[in-house]
Amino acid sequence: MLAKRIMIQGTGSGVGKSIITAALCRIFRQDGYKVAPFKAQNMALNSFVTREGGEMGRAQVVQAEAARIEPTVDMNPILIKPTSDLGAQIIVKGRPVGNMLANYYHNYKTKLIQIVSESFLNLARKYQIVVIEGAGSPAEINLRENDIVNMKMAEIADSPVLLVADIDKGGVFAWLVGTLELLTKKEKDRVKGLIINKFRGDINILKPGLDYLEKKCQKDILGVIPYFKDIRIEEEDSLPLEKAIPSPSRKKNRVNIEVLYLPHISNFTDFDCLEEEEDVSLHYVGNGKRIGNPDLLIIPGSKNTIDDLSYLKKAGYYSQILALAKKGKTILGICGGYQMLGKEIQDPHHTESTRERIEGLGLLNVTTILESDKVTSQVKASLIGKELFSIGEEISGYEIHTGITKLLKGVRPWFEIIRRSSHSVNIEDGAIDKEGKIMGTYIHGLFDNYHFRRAFINYLRKRKGLSPYYSRNQASRLEQRNKEYDKLAGLVRDNLDMKKIYQILE
Repeated sequence: MLAKRIMIQGTGSGVGKSIITAALCRIFRQDGYKVAPFKAQNMALNSFVTREGGEMGRAQVVQAEAARIEPTVDMNPILIKPTSDLGAQIIVKGRPVGNMLANYYHNYKTKLIQIVSESFLNLARKYQIVVIEGAGSPAEINLRENDIVNMKMAEIADSPVLLVADIDKGGVFAWLVGTLELLTKKEKDRVKGLIINKFRGDINILKPGLDYLEKKCQKDILGVIPYFKDIRIEEEDSLPLEKAIPSPSRKKNRVNIEVLYLPHISNFTDFDCLEEEEDVSLHYVGNGKRIGNPDLLIIPGSKNTIDDLSYLKKAGYYSQILALAKKGKTILGICGGYQMLGKEIQDPHHTESTRERIEGLGLLNVTTILESDKVTSQVKASLIGKELFSIGEEISGYEIHTGITKLLKGVRPWFEIIRRSSHSVNIEDGAIDKEGKIMGTYIHGLFDNYHFRRAFINYLRKRKGLSPYYSRNQASRLEQRNKEYDKLAGLVRDNLDMKKIYQILE
């Protein structure tokens, strides 16, 4: 017997489809159902590696966690990772199939309908409910012909649709009415209810508008979800504006961390748990804003390392980074950021660029050669460079990178990878200079490891002249996230007509 299904579509991007999907996954799980999320096609630079080594969007990982199940690539069979304004790397069932220009992919994706259908059926056979998420808006009439993620996916799954709109942006009534007007009759009939998201204010003032909307659209208003700031759920693929605004003050008893906001920044969720530490102040620097005087500067991952390294030079960050290093500041590069710290990056196969090489920052005596094959694997590693600090356990994380980095004179590896996916290995990872001030690694998710995170922060505190600090909350990252999913489910349950939603499911 196939699972019941329900689909969340939106009037546009950023209206809250992913969050509503995650909330419903947790609610259905709380109510005793085996539930799974599904999104046929996701465009995102934040990705994750499954146990089997497949790459998928992090939004579906969040939704799988909310459903208390392990993520698989069937939950996001098509992942698009933009490499430029016109092109992207296309990942199918966890594996890259190539870089494509937008017009080429627009025609190519009709070939993916079978793959998308099979992934959905794999989930529908295994679970009792599948919560499907759309992308952007179903009213993009120029994309309708080759659609595989909105109404076409609803048709494949034979799923009812709930339409979500964001009232915080303004124009919510026009947005909902206009979206429905641009759908065909068959598509409009699939929409079984409307949800208004991110509401601030008195619901009584909104009620006349809701009454009009129900009459105009002939659709039930299933709920109005309040705007919230006190529930921490991973961002899908864009940094909130407030994160990119420098803190008004720098507290002396805190470790101040700045992260460069690269044009092709990827996996910025690596730093979410640093923000939650009481003795850390973290913000992102980009769009021409100058780097301040941080205790730690992080150069994050990038989907186009060569272009982003060129950006650092053109935007003036290159000289600012070198000035920080000269002052003896700690600088950490992760994945693409690690590659940028080296002497040069070579791209003989033009994996990322038409260039064959580019000079790096030269802060680590390493060189990187980009390759066509991508490494995607979950890893366990032990710390090699223990003269800075030591921890009594292995760390867990994941790799998503192309390229091999060779260590030259004066640097040593930072970690030893002892397990890659299901295989025992002995692979040196990362590099650290003699002074322990410049370091890099390919391992994402480093700071999700509590003991490593606290040891690293206390190393920075010591360099700043502060005494060690240990948080009382040593709950695992997953335990913390589960509390947030429960809070989210409670808020959404209280403001949605779940009785009607269960009727729609039937």
